[in-house]
Amino acid sequence: MLVPDSETVLLITRNGMGDAEPDLQQKLITTYLRLLDENNILPAVICFYANGVRLVVEGSPVIDTLKSLEAKGVRLVLCSTCLGYYHLTDQVQVGIVGGMTDILEAQRRAGKVISL
Repeated sequence: MLVPDSETVLLITRNGMGDAEPDLQQKLITTYLRLLDENNILPAVICFYANGVRLVVEGSPVIDTLKSLEAKGVRLVLCSTCLGYYHLTDQVQVGIVGGMTDILEAQRRAGKVISL
């Protein structure tokens, strides 16, 4: 049985990864999350906020990978304020809609926080 690394929390704040053209950002985050999943490198929590919430809604290229990570025990926390701001609440496909308190708690408990 796979067990997520209870020390690690990932913060995803963009609809992709890095400061690049949108297509490259999407390619990078798709590859990054796929490699986490394929190699069972499992953080305890992945927090999605700001533009990062776009990765957990209909049309996202990483939904299947995120569902797989979640099935392996990775907790996906989505910012309810951000989803509401972008009018995406009804399009959520994966994860738990939470608030900033949930994100703060995940960070507080983490031994390591990685911001993408």
